[in-house]
Amino acid sequence: MATQTLTEVNFDEVVTGNDVVFICFCDSSSDACRSFAPTFEASSNEHADVVYGTVDVEAEQGLAAAANISRSPTIMAYRKGVLVYSQPDGLLPQTLEDVVTQVKAIDLV
Repeated sequence: MATQTLTEVNFDEVVTGNDVVFICFCDSSSDACRSFAPTFEASSNEHADVVYGTVDVEAEQGLAAAANISRSPTIMAYRKGVLVYSQPDGLLPQTLEDVVTQVKAIDLV
């Protein structure tokens, strides 16, 4: 599944309306973000049961500030609307796969 662009308008709906959501807060001018983008996109294609979204930190400064984003990329994961993972910097493909598996396994009541 392709990644969705998240904005202040749809952010809360996407996070609370889906079981597992991974978000990449990125600055399109960042080399690190451009390097991580294919890994994030590939993961989204592997996990149809997970929603993947991106937030452009330049265009969505309010969201970036609310999420305390200090570096790009920053990866966040939500399980049933609860933030369960937050890490600045991109991840290697296998590391991202491990995180996705762990987040999907979290049992929130």
